[in-house]
Amino acid sequence: MAQQTGLQFTFTVEGLDASTFAVTEFKGNDTLSLPFSFTVNLASRNPSLSPSETIDRNATLTVWQQGTLQQQWHGIVRQFVQGDTGHSHTIYQVEFVPPFARLALRQNSRIFQTQTVPEIISILLQEMGINDYSFAISRQCTQREYCVQYRESDLAFIDRIVAEEGILYYFNHSSNKNTLIFTDDTQQAASLAEPLAYNSRSGGSSSVPFIRTFARNTQICSSSAQLKDYSFKKPAYSFLQTSAAKEADYQQATYEHYDYPGRYKDDASGKPFVQFRIESLRRDAQTANAKSNVPTILPGVKFTLQEHDDDTCNRDWLIIAVTHVGTQPQALEEAGGEGATTYNNEFVVIPAHRPWRPPFNAKPTVDGPQIALVVGPEGEEIYCDEFGRVRIQFPWDRYSNNDDNASCWVRVSQGWAGSQYGMVALPRVGHEVIVDFLEGDPDQPIITGRTYHATNQPPYELPAHKTRTVLRTETHQGDGYNELRFEDQAGKEEIYVRAQKDVNVLVENDRTDNIKHDLHLDVENERFSHIKVNDHLTVDGESRHHIKGDQTLMIDGTLHLKQGKALLLDVGNEVHLKAGNKIILDAGKELTLNVNGNFIKLDASGVSLVGTALNLNTGGSASSGSGYGGILPITPSGLQPAPSLVPALLTAAQTATLKAAAPFCEECEKCKDGECEI
Repeated sequence: MAQQTGLQFTFTVEGLDASTFAVTEFKGNDTLSLPFSFTVNLASRNPSLSPSETIDRNATLTVWQQGTLQQQWHGIVRQFVQGDTGHSHTIYQVEFVPPFARLALRQNSRIFQTQTVPEIISILLQEMGINDYSFAISRQCTQREYCVQYRESDLAFIDRIVAEEGILYYFNHSSNKNTLIFTDDTQQAASLAEPLAYNSRSGGSSSVPFIRTFARNTQICSSSAQLKDYSFKKPAYSFLQTSAAKEADYQQATYEHYDYPGRYKDDASGKPFVQFRIESLRRDAQTANAKSNVPTILPGVKFTLQEHDDDTCNRDWLIIAVTHVGTQPQALEEAGGEGATTYNNEFVVIPAHRPWRPPFNAKPTVDGPQIALVVGPEGEEIYCDEFGRVRIQFPWDRYSNNDDNASCWVRVSQGWAGSQYGMVALPRVGHEVIVDFLEGDPDQPIITGRTYHATNQPPYELPAHKTRTVLRTETHQGDGYNELRFEDQAGKEEIYVRAQKDVNVLVENDRTDNIKHDLHLDVENERFSHIKVNDHLTVDGESRHHIKGDQTLMIDGTLHLKQGKALLLDVGNEVHLKAGNKIILDAGKELTLNVNGNFIKLDASGVSLVGTALNLNTGGSASSGSGYGGILPITPSGLQPAPSLVPALLTAAQTATLKAAAPFCEECEKCKDGECEI
């Protein structure tokens, strides 16, 4: 169907005869970092072609010149339209896209961990059966600890993460396939074999390749970019990164683009990220719009322009977008199609030495808090890292296995958090938690609360005990619990404390207890007390003690005992008083010693001595007592202060400087080693 120009277009679909369709017209848009899309108008002698014979099948659009292949686009049929039927032809229209466009039809929510962007892309492409792709990345992409695709299509997700890394993509078309190329360096782009001549005076159809129009465009864009972010691992560090525009002398330098967060957690990522941002913002700062009849004009390809009247235009240019238009009116013979077969395009270029970066796409945001389940290794009920972070699994995550690989380490909000002081209550494996997201960013989850559910129920039945405020723990790797409970029911107010094993209390100064009614103390084993200075005890009523065993009272000084009325001792067997020097019994009125009716009585009338016999210097010996047999008390075990489980992250000088909000570099090596004199 080629005329005098020798130009011809063909369109074939997998499974159909090559002569099924005749191309009457096509228009295609092809741009860097976008899947190309062609609308092809066709005529066929088969009036009953069905969508099942074309839709989602491989197809090829080819441009021929004098029977020689000039350009091909390989893709799939995304849309099929059946039109009117004439005397001998039926009109059809198809939309034709690369297989890569299928990724726009897959929406997902999933988590990628410790993988680079190229690794993530490879997973998504291979899941769709796309194997014709390659990477031409000039720098080493950093592994992403935690990267979430959240309620977005695979294509939108790829577009977003490649833009963050300064990566663009385009299609390299060959005779039997197209290859998807990902690159961050357009300086390595392929070039057309021959320079293209500029000829604005040529008219009509011509088989000679040339550029007929070439209009340069310069516009004001951002003059600099500044990004900032935050990492809890380096809370005092600003993470501020700045990059200024190049070749921007024609405009003011005050158009700063500032953004937070910058989507990085260290300078190694932040420096290229801010450079990619300014290069993306200025991707259209200096462009040129052109028209030509060259079918090999494709995005991602460079060419040399020559013979332009303005010599500054005769240089290398990088193609960033093309609109292809082809007409072949002879395909409809019955409609009297006349005129030559023509191919033309309009395209946009930038100077080849300038980098081109794709636009930054908005990151999907999480609209509000979500529920998640705390997870960990099999057999472990408390699983955390040195920062008290835990791992979780979201209900929407279909790829994880409820284990310690389900997520990154997630920070846990505590009621109070200072420098080695505050509160710590770690959610345990199996607990349901409420997860929020910093800036709504699905890549930055943080646990802000915990909730009960049908399996994990409150410690007391509700609403029967709705007046109770309870803090109850559960013994790790054992049975039991500790509990602090407040009862607020009127008339039954109570504070209840239960320790599964030990209670240790350390008071650095005074302790005052004021009990308005009774104090009951029940010790089932032993009690140990050690008062290092004085012990003061005042009892306004009675003091009663019942000791079922022995009692030892050891006084290193003097025992003073004063009775208001009487001292009455009832000893079942023996009273033995022993003094190293003297014993004095001083009675105001009477002193009596009585043994079985024999007694000595001393009173105001004299001394009375009465006995069955009176032996005076007749022999015999004095009886001896049992003697002292007291046992020293056992000293109570000392209370050890709670050790600091986490070493201080900052030196004293660093902490003081941080509180003063003074300029400070947290990573000073001398400060880390304690050698800095400041």
